[in-house]
Amino acid sequence: MTLVVLVDRDGREVGTAEKVAAHRPPAPLHRAFSAFLLDADDNVLLQRRSLDKYHFAGLWANSCCGHPLPGESVLDAAARRSWDELGVRPSDLQEVASVVYSAHDPDSLLMEHEFDHVVVGRVTATPRPVPSEVAEVRFQSLAEVVREVEQTPHVFAPWMPHVLGAVLPSLTR
Repeated sequence: MTLVVLVDRDGREVGTAEKVAAHRPPAPLHRAFSAFLLDADDNVLLQRRSLDKYHFAGLWANSCCGHPLPGESVLDAAARRSWDELGVRPSDLQEVASVVYSAHDPDSLLMEHEFDHVVVGRVTATPRPVPSEVAEVRFQSLAEVVREVEQTPHVFAPWMPHVLGAVLPSLTR
């Protein structure tokens, strides 16, 4: 059984819950991360979520998302899930922002309600996506990502506009 960390609106830990149960409505607020991994040319690694994912399957998202385990730091969780999903070990991971959002998945009837830590890092290896996690990957310039999220939001996971907006100030300096 995988646990997620429940938090209050200030991000302070208030308990734990089983992961799938934490995504059933009304979905208690829980800690998560969204990582943006950049290549040497500052292109962003995007992933399309596997059709096997339990919610928001088949949608495009940032490089990697997940939940820190109880007692695990956000950066350690981002490194762990980058390997588990993409077969890459990111470097220079740093937290740059946080956002709180909620979203309902009409297909699975599950929902997100997350205190999402936005993380940026570097990747030099070629991603080797794990099919049960990731359907496909691509690298795009930040400007292309912003334009595509604005023009076709329905092909992206609902957290993408939130985390993209939060990460932009750190990537456009």
